Amino acid sequence: MIISGFGETGQRKLNVAHVVVAGIGGLGSPASSYLAAAGVGHLTIIDSQRVELSNLNRQVLHWGPDVGRLKVESATEKLTAINSNIKVDAIFEQITSENVDQLTKGVDAVVDGMDNYPTRYLLNEACVQNRVPFIHGAVEGLVGQLMTILPGGRPCLKCAIPKEPPKKPLFSVLGATPGVIGCLQAMEAIKLITGMGKPLVGRMLIFNGMDMNFDEIEVNRDPSCQVCSRQNR
Repeated sequence: MIISGFGETGQRKLNVAHVVVAGIGGLGSPASSYLAAAGVGHLTIIDSQRVELSNLNRQVLHWGPDVGRLKVESATEKLTAINSNIKVDAIFEQITSENVDQLTKGVDAVVDGMDNYPTRYLLNEACVQNRVPFIHGAVEGLVGQLMTILPGGRPCLKCAIPKEPPKKPLFSVLGATPGVIGCLQAMEAIKLITGMGKPLVGRMLIFNGMDMNFDEIEVNRDPSCQVCSRQNR
């Protein structure tokens, strides 16, 4: 609370905030952990998978004894241990076109912890339509990317990445990479809720852990975008 521009008011805003973390794996684990530790009063975590041994190098809310458990159950246990004063709703569901609107409507922010673009695009569209901030993150190997989407005349994820990138036969990631991006996603959510600083809107941050570089790419709104252009007419 002694951070300039934060204060008691900022902490109270976090206390009454509701954030959805979509996917509680490599990105969702650090993002939700730091949101819980910061005092975000209500977290909804969504995941449809169980913990596997291969998850443990990067999905830090899940430990060896959790293998076989629902990820949402394992994560809820750890998040409430971090901060027993918060509410955690665990939703064991796959995000689909049928339920995405209900899962995202009326919240303060949605954090993208997904591992596939079709679901990211569903979340992006629902958040634009429902005027909910969407904090996108993605990782591969030692590289990660981050962008914050705010509805109302700003570029969305489809403006930045119009088509799904080609799928690779094997997906690899160093565990620390989603740790970096997930922490930055939590920071963006905290900034949006408290009104601090400048969010990463109209800009995509690219992290290259191999060379330890951060680069920024300007993203402009596509006037013909099938997602955000409809909302802004």
